[in-house]
Amino acid sequence: MTRLYPFLLALLVSTSLFAQTQKRPLNASDYDRWQAVRSEKISDDGRWVAYQVDPQEGDGRLEVVSNSPTGTPTRYVFQRGYMAQFTPDSKFLVMRLKVPLADTRKAKLKKKKPDEMPKDSMLALNLATGKTTKLPNVKSFSFGKEAGSWLAVLQTSQDEKEKGAAKTPAQSKSDTLTPTPAVSTTTVATRKGPIKKIKGDNMTLLNLADGTRKTVRYVSNMVMSDNGKAVFYSRESANDSLKAGTNAIPGVFLFNTENGQVSLVDTSSTRKIYKGLAIDKTGQKMAWMASADSAGSDVKVFSLYYKNRLPVTPAKGKRAKATAPESPFTIIADTTTAALPKGWSVNEFREPKFADDGSRLYFSTSPIPPKPTKDTLTPDDEKVKMDIWTWTDSRLQPMQQKRLKEEKERGFLAVYDLKSGKIIPLANREIPTVAFDPEVTTRYVLGLSDLPYQVQSSWDPGHTDLYLIDSQTGDKKRIARDVMASQPKLSPGGQYAYWFDEADSLWRAWDVAAGKHIDLTRGLPSKFFDEEHDTPSLPGSYGSAGWTTGDRYVWIYDRYDIWQIDPTGKEKPVNLTAGWGRKNNVRLRRAELDDDNTRGRLSTEKAIDPKAALFLTGIWESDKSTGILKSTNGRSALAPTVLKQSNHRYSGLSKAKNAPTMTFYRGNFQEPINLFITDTTLANPKQLTKANPQQDSIRWGSVELVKWTGTNGTKLEGLLYKPEGFDPTKKYPMLTYFYERNVETLNDYRAPAPSRSTINIPYCVSNGYLVFVPDIVYTVGQPGPDAYDCIVPGVLSLLDRGFVDRNRLGIQGQSWGGYQTAFIITRTNLFRAAEAGAPVANMTSAYGGIRGETGMVRQFQYEKTQSRIGGTLWEKPMNYIENSPLFYADRVETPLLIMSNDADGAVPHQQGIELFTGLRRLNKPVWMVVYNGEAHNLTGRHNAKDLSIRMYQFFDYYLKDAPEPVWMKDGRSAVEKDRGEMKYGVSDK
Repeated sequence: MTRLYPFLLALLVSTSLFAQTQKRPLNASDYDRWQAVRSEKISDDGRWVAYQVDPQEGDGRLEVVSNSPTGTPTRYVFQRGYMAQFTPDSKFLVMRLKVPLADTRKAKLKKKKPDEMPKDSMLALNLATGKTTKLPNVKSFSFGKEAGSWLAVLQTSQDEKEKGAAKTPAQSKSDTLTPTPAVSTTTVATRKGPIKKIKGDNMTLLNLADGTRKTVRYVSNMVMSDNGKAVFYSRESANDSLKAGTNAIPGVFLFNTENGQVSLVDTSSTRKIYKGLAIDKTGQKMAWMASADSAGSDVKVFSLYYKNRLPVTPAKGKRAKATAPESPFTIIADTTTAALPKGWSVNEFREPKFADDGSRLYFSTSPIPPKPTKDTLTPDDEKVKMDIWTWTDSRLQPMQQKRLKEEKERGFLAVYDLKSGKIIPLANREIPTVAFDPEVTTRYVLGLSDLPYQVQSSWDPGHTDLYLIDSQTGDKKRIARDVMASQPKLSPGGQYAYWFDEADSLWRAWDVAAGKHIDLTRGLPSKFFDEEHDTPSLPGSYGSAGWTTGDRYVWIYDRYDIWQIDPTGKEKPVNLTAGWGRKNNVRLRRAELDDDNTRGRLSTEKAIDPKAALFLTGIWESDKSTGILKSTNGRSALAPTVLKQSNHRYSGLSKAKNAPTMTFYRGNFQEPINLFITDTTLANPKQLTKANPQQDSIRWGSVELVKWTGTNGTKLEGLLYKPEGFDPTKKYPMLTYFYERNVETLNDYRAPAPSRSTINIPYCVSNGYLVFVPDIVYTVGQPGPDAYDCIVPGVLSLLDRGFVDRNRLGIQGQSWGGYQTAFIITRTNLFRAAEAGAPVANMTSAYGGIRGETGMVRQFQYEKTQSRIGGTLWEKPMNYIENSPLFYADRVETPLLIMSNDADGAVPHQQGIELFTGLRRLNKPVWMVVYNGEAHNLTGRHNAKDLSIRMYQFFDYYLKDAPEPVWMKDGRSAVEKDRGEMKYGVSDK
C-alpha cells in the first residue's frame, strides 16, 4: 500500500485534471436548453407537488412527485405540460399540454392565420391510479375552487366546413344536453333567411370521478361556481342564423352538476349578444349582460340581468307550495335605471362580480358613446388627420393616444345590494378609481383621484386625493387631499384606511368610526422610509405586513424589523422581532404562504392570524446571504429562530393548505435554482429537482464581494465574477457592467441567455473574462460624475490586486447604465472598448421628449427620479449640459458600440442617433446597431441572439485580440440587409 500510494495519488490528480480539461466554455448553442424550475403547486393535502421544468426555447415538461416520507416517491412526467392545478380534493391534477414548438414553427412557415394555428390540449391525471384523460384544442378549463369533481373545458370548434343549416342537438351526437325552459317571459323566434356559420366553441363537461362526459356546442363563455355545483354558460347567436328549436337557441344556461340537468336561464329574439357571466360561490345566484345590438355594431348598449335559483318566497298569509318555482330573472340595470346618470348604461368591458358572501353584485357603468362619424364621401388621402395640443390638456396628446383603448373602455364601479335591490354608484368622473375586494363585504371602499394633479404629473407625479365611499349610500368623504400616498388600502375588517405619506415619512390611518386621522408611526425610534433613497423625489416606505384579525393591530416594516401598532393607541407599539433584525443587520419580512393572498392590491387584504407561526425571510446585509426564520409567537416581542441561512438565495416559500408540507427554491451563482420539499420545521429538506445538469461539464466561475472607497470618500461595495480555475498570478481581461445597485444579487443564480440589452455574466466568465459589477451611490445634480466617482475607483482598486489586465478593460451598460457608459468614456481613456445600450446622449433635447411606451413627457425623470438633476432645464441648465455626453464627444478615445432601437419606448431613438452622428463627425470609432420595430430591451429572442453575437465579437476583438468581424470592418449596407446577409464572419485583413 505504501508503494501504491504515490501511484494512486498521481492517478487521482491526473484523473481530476483530465476531468477539468473536459469542461468547455459556454457558447451560443447552450442558451436554448438552459432550464428554469417554476410554477410549483402543492396539493391541499400536502401529498403531491407539481412543477414545470422549462428550457429557454423548446418543449418543457411538467413533473408531479408524491411527498413520500419513506420509500421511493411516485413521479409522473408530462412533456409540454404547464398551468397545472390540483383539484380541491387532491385527487386529480389538471394541466394544459403546449403544442410542440416544431408544429408551431411549421404553421408559422405556412403563414397560418391565428385561428388556424395548432391548439393546446388538456390532460387530467388521476393521482391514485396514474390514469389520464386528454382533450384536444383547448382554450380554457375550469373547476370548482373549493369542491366538486366536474371539469368544464372550452375547446375550439374544428367544424370549419359547416355550411347551410346549423345542426340542432337532436341532429348532432356531440351535443347531448337538452335544456329545460326557465321561468321567464322571453320568447323564441323562428329565424328565417340565409343560414350562416354559428359562432362559439365546444364545451366538454367531464366528471373526473366517474368519467361521465357531456358536450355543448357554440359556447362563448363559461364560469363555474366555487363549490363545483353549477356551470353557467352562454351560447352565441350568429346574426339571426339559428333555426328554431330549444336545443340551438342563443342565450345563457345553467348545468347542474348534481343532477346532470341543463336549464335555460334566458333567451330572446331581441337579445343578440350575451357576455359578462358571473355566478356566486354557491351556484345559486347568476348575473349576465346582454345587448340587442349585433356584434358588428359600432356602439353596443348592454343591460345587466340577475337570477336567483332559490324558490320564490310566498306572500304573507299564504301557504308555501310543496315545490315553489324558481325566482324569475330581473333586469338590474339598463338605460332607464334611475340610479345611473342620464345617457349611461352597463359597461361591457368589465365583468360583474359577486361578493363572496353573495350579498352584493359589483359591476361597472359608463356613458353610452355617440356613434362615430364616418365620412364615406372623402378619399382617405384627402381626410384631415391631425391633433390639437392645448396647454390646458390634463394629459398630453401622446399619453391620451396610449390610453385611448383604456379610456374608451373605462368603467365606473357600482354595486347592487341583493337584499335591498338598490344600485349604489361608487365611482364617478371625479373619483374614477375605486378599490374593492369581493372576498370581503365591508361597508366602505376606498376611492382615489389624481384628476386635480394630472397636469403637474408631467413633472411631479404621484399626487392624489383619497376618499372613503359608503357602499350603502354612495356618500363620499375625502380623507386625504394632495398626498403622495404609497400603498393605500383598507384594513381587512374595514375599520381603517391606511397609507404611507411620503411627504412626512409617516404611516397614517383613517379611523372610519371616529372619522379622524391617526399617525401610526409618529414618535417611534425607527425610520420607516427607505434609508438608501437617493433621488430628488420623496422616499417610499419599506411596506407593511398587514393587519391582524379583527383589525386589532397593524404590522409595519422598518428597514430590519416588524412593528406591531395598536391603532387605538391603548397599547404601546411593540417591535415584534425584538430588534433582532437591526441588531444583526438582517432585513426581516413576513413570508406570505397563501397563494391567494391579496398583496399589492389597492383594496382590503387578508387578516393575519397572530396565533399562527410566523415565517420570515431574511437578508443578511453583511455578506448578502439569505435565509428562512420562524417565530412561534406573532403577538409579542420575540427574537426569531433561524431555520435556514447560507450563501444562497431562498425564495418562493409555500405551504399546503391542509398539511405541514412546504416547498422553497434555493440557488446561488454556482448552483442552479432548484425546488426543495420539507415540513414546517424545515429540518430535512429534500431536493426535488436537478436543473441544468449540463452545467457540470461547463466552465463556470465564482463570485465574491469586493469593497473600495469612492473618489468622494464613500464606502462602496460591488461584485467580482471570476472564471473557473482562477489564477491570481495571471492577467485577465475584465468587463465592467453596472446599473445603480446590484450587490444584493451576490447569491442570485444567473442563467446563460442571449442578451436582450446587457452582457450575460456566466457567458463572459465562462469565456475567460472577469466581470466587475460596482454599486453606485448618487447625490443630486451630478449623476454622470457620481457614476465616475464610484466605478473608476472600483476598477482601479482591482487593478491594484494584480490579476486584471490594464490594457484589456471593457465597460457596458443599458439604458441608465448606457447613459453612464457614454458619460464615463468622455472622462477617461481607462477602457479599451465600450458598449452603450439605449443611451441618453443629450439631456437638453431628451428633457422635453416623450416616452413612447407611456406617452408621458420625460421632465419628471430628470427633475425627480432616476436622472437626478433636481430642477428644470431653465433652473439648472449647466447641470443638464455638464451631465450630457454629447457635449464632450470630442474627448472620447474609446471605441464605442451603441444599441438604439427605432421603436424604443423609454429612451428616444434620436438620442442614439445624436451620439452616433456626433462621434462619426469627429472620426471616432463608433458603431450603432438598430433593431427594427424593437423595444428598449429586445423582445424577440432571435434579435437577442444576434446582439449577443455582435456584442461579444466587438469585445473579443478589442480585449482578446480576436479577428475583426466583417460587420465591424465594412458595416452592413441596405442592399446587404435586403439580401439577408448577416456578416458575422471574420475579416480577411
